[in-house]
Amino acid sequence: MNQIKNFTKGLIKENPVFVLLLGLCPTLGVTTSAINGLGMGLATTFVLVMSNLVVSLVRDFIPDKVRIPSFIVIIASFVTIVELVMQAYLPALFDSLGLFIPLIVVNCIVLGRAEAFASKNNPLSSIIDGLGMGFGFAFALTLLGGVRELLGSGAIFGLKLMQGDLMLVFILAPGAFIVLGYLIALINKLNKAT
Repeated sequence: MNQIKNFTKGLIKENPVFVLLLGLCPTLGVTTSAINGLGMGLATTFVLVMSNLVVSLVRDFIPDKVRIPSFIVIIASFVTIVELVMQAYLPALFDSLGLFIPLIVVNCIVLGRAEAFASKNNPLSSIIDGLGMGFGFAFALTLLGGVRELLGSGAIFGLKLMQGDLMLVFILAPGAFIVLGYLIALINKLNKAT
């Protein structure tokens, strides 16, 4: 039961984007389309899960003085793996996400979960926490990207759904702030209702 609670808190109650307001740089920067949001979300989820697992396994061997730098090295290793795999097998997505992939290393969601959760819990709990936070982040980025893509270009995941004059502002940077603000308001309203 506790494992389910660890998983769902990242999806709903402590969603990194909509509730905790963490990781907003990639959230606003890459969500011009649903596929970009999903790609960045899944890349971050992989890094979260794997770094949480490794931090949990080696937590007793890392001295307190070098704890944070050690976590960053662990995270950077998995980000490098994601970057190389994406560059080899998903070059269009890699080009689209650009600089935001290496910036996963300093994403406060990943480092925060390593410090606040994985360094204090067992490997299974750490994996489940990473999955919950990662899927919550991926959901938020995909939703934000999907709304922006639909309103700005009339498509979602590249599938054209609407024709005619659309609101191009939603594909631009101001559109990210507008849609994020409305989605946060909606999530807060839903959370207060339950």
